[in-house]
Amino acid sequence: MPLFFALAALCGCATLPTGPSVTVLPAAGKPFEAFQADDAVCRGWAQQQIGGASPGQTANQNAAGGAAIGAIVGAGLGAAIGAATGNVGAGAAIGGAAGLLGGTSVGANQGALSASELQRRYDNAYLQCMYSKGNQVPTVRQPARVYGPPPPYYYYPRPYLW
Repeated sequence: MPLFFALAALCGCATLPTGPSVTVLPAAGKPFEAFQADDAVCRGWAQQQIGGASPGQTANQNAAGGAAIGAIVGAGLGAAIGAATGNVGAGAAIGGAAGLLGGTSVGANQGALSASELQRRYDNAYLQCMYSKGNQVPTVRQPARVYGPPPPYYYYPRPYLW
């Protein structure tokens, strides 16, 4: 059990890399030094657009906040249930542990969602900046429409009206 908590603590400190998760190439004929200068400027501008926050730090803060709130709420509910059964201390301990696990899970999920949203916003700002400086950015290609042959024409003879 202590090994589980040690691994969970180490995993909780993992951060996402700060930087774009998209590939941008220099424009044809653009010197690499100019591309590096564009990259540095656009990374700074994208970081400014997301308020200077790091996606990894945001995820870790949400996980820690969820764990703390879960532990407090769980301990309170456990104490209340324990009081009804006559054992407040055990109820608070069990509720606190369950709340800690549940709160960590919920907080980590919320942290992952907010980190991916921050990364998406960062990438969009970075791509816009790099595109405005004339670099090659990835595009989404729409699949070509393929039209098949028209359906066959069926001849329906008219009924004879005699």
